[in-house]
Amino acid sequence: MAQYFEVHPVNPQPRLLKHAAAIIDAGGVAAIPTDSSYALVCHLDDKAAADQLRRIRGVDEKHHLTLLCRDLSELASYARVDNRQYRLLKSATPGPYTFILEATKEVPRRVSHPSRRTIGLRVPDHRVTQDLLELLGQPLLGTTLIPPGETEPLNEANAILEHYDRLVQAIVDAGACPAQPTTVVDLTGSEPVLVRAGRGDPALLGLG
Repeated sequence: MAQYFEVHPVNPQPRLLKHAAAIIDAGGVAAIPTDSSYALVCHLDDKAAADQLRRIRGVDEKHHLTLLCRDLSELASYARVDNRQYRLLKSATPGPYTFILEATKEVPRRVSHPSRRTIGLRVPDHRVTQDLLELLGQPLLGTTLIPPGETEPLNEANAILEHYDRLVQAIVDAGACPAQPTTVVDLTGSEPVLVRAGRGDPALLGLG
């Protein structure tokens, strides 16, 4: 059964977040709030946890998982970014955007796209997510919490508990999140390409 942590969305209790971070650090999969919707997350370097995350979400290795980073300074370790791309990223982070970028060798091969060697990266603008990232000291591997066969993410922690109590190891309840996934932008080509319009305004990046 999942351990359930009810935290304040703006001033989350450090003791509870430390417990949740310890579960993730030990190989658990957790449901956590973000600035777009709830997400399933696990430790970046744990293959078994990443495999479990994909099974729960019902996706194969071709589905881009996302690295949730504290800030852009972490990004350079995991993605190749030129000055033009960096300016674009800076204009939209932190925020509800996911950027597809060319992965560096630091990214475990099982995490990046198998044929393209790309990775999704984002810097979430949510206090609970940021505090968890700070406690863990490295990015989290994540995906939007959409049940298999559904199109909309789960947004209420009670519903998440009902669906995933026996599948995940921790649920961090910080109240309802915006019920929209991130806006996804592919930066691997010569020009940015809008892959999915979501919570983040594409116009902020000059995309319609």
